[in-house]
Amino acid sequence: MKTIKMIVMGLLFGLFLMGSSKVYAQDPVKLAPNNYKKVLIDNEQTRVVDFEIAPGETIPWHSHPNHLIYALTSGKIEITDKGKTPTVADIKMGDAMYMPAVTHMAKNTGTTTVKLVIVEIKPMTSK
Repeated sequence: MKTIKMIVMGLLFGLFLMGSSKVYAQDPVKLAPNNYKKVLIDNEQTRVVDFEIAPGETIPWHSHPNHLIYALTSGKIEITDKGKTPTVADIKMGDAMYMPAVTHMAKNTGTTTVKLVIVEIKPMTSK
């Protein structure tokens, strides 16, 4: 009976760990729908979203696959990658950036709303 109890407890603990990882790093479009204004494309290869973040606003922990960012406006965003110290990105209108897959949070530390187009490159799936 103790063995069954230990197995059940182990399974419940495993399910807890799997669920807690989703709390730490979620899909940003679902996590912050007011910031991810519109999904422009979503297919097997890419997801393209229109993104805005107002001054002082924070986007909680979330994840992206490899992605490209194109700045529609200028501004400052503090980015905190998982396990690292925060860095401030001074974004200029027209900047284009490649970012590897990441789990992070973001805060607009500037005085203007930052508007970006984010192109996520989805991992290849074998058929």
